[in-house]
Amino acid sequence: MSIRLKFLLSYAAMLVVPLILLFLTAMLLTIVYHGDVQNLKSTYENRFEGMEESDTRNLIKITFMQNSNLLTDTSFLDDLSADMLKKNTSIFIRSGSKTLYASADLLQKQGLTGKLPDFKEAGSHNEPFRLKYNNDWYQIAQFDMLANHSEPVSIFLVSTIDPLVHFVRTFFPILFLSTVVVLLLTHTLLTTYMSRKIIRPLLELRRAARRVSEGDLDFKVEVGGKDELGQLGMAFEEMRSRLQQSLVVQQQYETNRKELVTNISHDLKTPITAIKGYVDGILEGVADSPEKNEKYMRTIAAKAGEMDHLIDELFLYSKLDMQKLPFSFESLFILPYLNDWAEELKVELEKREVELHIAMNGGETARVSVDRDSFKRVLGNVIQNSLKYMDKPEKRITVQTWVEGDRFTLAIGDNGPGIPPEAAAHIFERFYRAEQSRNTNTGGSGLGLAIAKQILTEHGGAIYADSREGGGTVIRIVLPIEEGGAGQ
Repeated sequence: MSIRLKFLLSYAAMLVVPLILLFLTAMLLTIVYHGDVQNLKSTYENRFEGMEESDTRNLIKITFMQNSNLLTDTSFLDDLSADMLKKNTSIFIRSGSKTLYASADLLQKQGLTGKLPDFKEAGSHNEPFRLKYNNDWYQIAQFDMLANHSEPVSIFLVSTIDPLVHFVRTFFPILFLSTVVVLLLTHTLLTTYMSRKIIRPLLELRRAARRVSEGDLDFKVEVGGKDELGQLGMAFEEMRSRLQQSLVVQQQYETNRKELVTNISHDLKTPITAIKGYVDGILEGVADSPEKNEKYMRTIAAKAGEMDHLIDELFLYSKLDMQKLPFSFESLFILPYLNDWAEELKVELEKREVELHIAMNGGETARVSVDRDSFKRVLGNVIQNSLKYMDKPEKRITVQTWVEGDRFTLAIGDNGPGIPPEAAAHIFERFYRAEQSRNTNTGGSGLGLAIAKQILTEHGGAIYADSREGGGTVIRIVLPIEEGGAGQ
């Protein structure tokens, strides 16, 4: 529900709820007062408008006091009664206990006329009062005077009161107080509700913004709901989470950068130190024979080659890490490609007296999308990593392939010393070496498998290591098979 709709509903509730509560209060008071809601008539053909005191005095003084004989003039009284009935008022004239005149509608209401008060004193005029008769209310105006022969006469003007008017007049203080209470309660409750739904989320967002501005991102924005504030809260929480993740990544990048600088410095310093030593030997005349001089020069060239290789590896990894290395993908049958590579590998391994076992029987029709040069570098890095750690008299490398679903797997294994369990999960990290001495004769640059992982990631594939100490290592390369080119 949107905030706009909430405001509209709250404003409507501020109007409707008090009206409903007041209506229910009025009905309750009506039941208490009348005993039955049906007795409360809503309309009358002639509503009582009331008569001012001056009207009654003038009527009495001018009409009856000036001519008391009119008190017994039935014709005059009938005409006067007819006029008064138009204002919903009846006339009742009494002398002692004797009725001198009564309007037609009062003849059937002797119970009402019997309740009228007695004569008090001549010339007195009582304030209008009310009487209840048969669930109806009447307003009575009384005027006492002396007629002929000093006969005491009481003139009553009996007006039927609209029950609604009487109800309002009677219970106006209660209704007014109820109105004030209902309005206060309604506005308080609705204001509290809107405060909880709108103001509190805003305060929470303000506190969150203050914490973010202070650099504190280790918290969670607790603003829910489906309205605009809830959406704002979720957007703010997503921003905080991403900002926190970016800082974590930035810190990791900074840590990696420092580690990279340290590793590069170490790996470059070793050949540079060797080069300087041999150069000093030549300059100081240590290489005093053509054979020594040639040996020193060859060593310098080898160390320079190691530095050049390391720089090339580092440059390649950096381009892969920044995704700036262009790839030229092509769709090909992977098994023939691997067979050609295996033939070349066999020739190279024979020179190093390494036995090669090939069991590529799965995926004859599998087509994958690869960059030939980059994928060949992956295979070369894996093989070189295996050859570095060969420690058995009979060196052996195995190559296997198989297909699982839409994935093609190439497994390259060796019979080397294996990798400790705690190191197996880290060998694809840059500059990581299971052999911690960082001996370049075995450890290399530490970037070969990291480069292989980056290249396979760009191919949509993955690389894993299965190893046990003393039992060799198997590197599994997994590539996605193109749709419609599944292997068998």
